[in-house]
Amino acid sequence: MSNNSIITEPATLGQILEQVAHKYKRKEAILFGGRTITYGELDKNANRVANGLRKLGIEPGDRVAMMLPNIPEFIYTFYGIQKLGATAVPFNAMYKGREIVHIMNNSGARAIVALANFINLINEIRDEMPALEHVIMAGERTLVFVSPESTVNVQFVVDKSSFGDGDAAFRTVGEMLEQTFHDLGATDAWYKHRGSIRAKGRKLATVLVSEIENLYIVNTVSFLGPLKTEDFFRVIWVTPEVKDKVVEPMTSVEELIGRRPSLEEFRDAFVRRLEERFGSSVEPGDLKRDELFGYEKTRALAYRK
Repeated sequence: MSNNSIITEPATLGQILEQVAHKYKRKEAILFGGRTITYGELDKNANRVANGLRKLGIEPGDRVAMMLPNIPEFIYTFYGIQKLGATAVPFNAMYKGREIVHIMNNSGARAIVALANFINLINEIRDEMPALEHVIMAGERTLVFVSPESTVNVQFVVDKSSFGDGDAAFRTVGEMLEQTFHDLGATDAWYKHRGSIRAKGRKLATVLVSEIENLYIVNTVSFLGPLKTEDFFRVIWVTPEVKDKVVEPMTSVEELIGRRPSLEEFRDAFVRRLEERFGSSVEPGDLKRDELFGYEKTRALAYRK
């Protein structure tokens, strides 16, 4: 056998990583988004995962699910599970409720490691997964994209008879949004075409109209504060060629008038335009300030009971 051999006898994947890391501690193991991770760092992070799972009571032979995209944390978690002697159950991070429930119940996984922004989805179906004891978040819950005060989403349902057709629905809602922005002082806002409100050549709001039977379901998203898209691409990494085509130029009310309206201001202005359009009083629903939804690129494992 060559003197350069690293593995001299049968070993587990966890042991193989440990031995490779011992010999090639400073050599590149992973290159991700311009960041280099050495074998030593990979082994260290895998040990952290293994120790964390052990403290939660995960034992050799237990199954641990992984709902992670193609990021370094996937590799850390996979090898950490191997080091513990447990069984990894990775599945597509794009799966939704029914698919997740099937995999979790079929495998009997006691724990799941998931990207932080999947946690709400998992919590919604957690009661349907009786074997699941632990939900572990990969990544820090650190805002890097927008805060709840930067965007406002308005949803409402109307009878189809309120509009002539889908095009009329888009146009009418777009014009109501345009007038709302004017009321707030953003007089450069104008309805460009189906679903888009623009100002100074940049997108200020978007409208989506869908239909179910005899109803139109209207969703609008308006930008009250600046969107830092450079931070967005720290969350979702794409190549430079794709980056230029993913997000079109955007603006916000704050950038147009020098201040950011409150959600209450926007709600009241939009409700007035709704009442004017439909000729009747409108009782707005409660304002909901959602949890921050942009996260730093995942760097650590955190536990959530």
